[in-house]
Amino acid sequence: MQNKLRIIGGEWRSRQLNFYDAPGLRPTPGRVRETLFSWLQYDIIDSRCLDLYAGSGALGFEAASRGAKSVVQVENNPDACRALKETAVKLSATQIKIIQSDVFRYLAGDAEPFDIVFLDPPFALNLAAQTCQWLEDKGWLSPHAKIYVEAESKQNFLDELPENWHLLKSKTAGEVGYHLFGVSKQVDFDSESIDKIN
Repeated sequence: MQNKLRIIGGEWRSRQLNFYDAPGLRPTPGRVRETLFSWLQYDIIDSRCLDLYAGSGALGFEAASRGAKSVVQVENNPDACRALKETAVKLSATQIKIIQSDVFRYLAGDAEPFDIVFLDPPFALNLAAQTCQWLEDKGWLSPHAKIYVEAESKQNFLDELPENWHLLKSKTAGEVGYHLFGVSKQVDFDSESIDKIN
């Protein structure tokens, strides 16, 4: 079964995309996407983006449309992956790479740093906190990365996030909580920096 969504802004604005209606797949609603990309408007151009649990591809395609340099979409469902690839071909989206894989298997591989990560796991599986920790522990984040997390609004995972993450923005829309985090740069207090402080 196929459903449709529209890209909101950028090069492919108003283009309609088909996506596979897999169980538990919830495309990020248009008004939530609009808010998110308003938050990211100064970060998205030339960024390297990772779209985990890509599903419909709404976030990754929106990022590419708005000027992201590259987007990697990771999705485990073969039918959803097929629909993502068809959409990429339809848009001539050469900056998008689609990988069919379990997210944790992908994150266990060779890490490369990303500037923006979109994270929208199936609500029922409560994977948000664990995925965030793997991103941090396994080296997938650039020094000034931004991480977007979409989760059930009643799900409290904030206390389980890496200590050097800080909440930048947070809103709810019905049963959906959506949050943007930043990574704090680690300060190395070597003798030179201590001298400057003194």
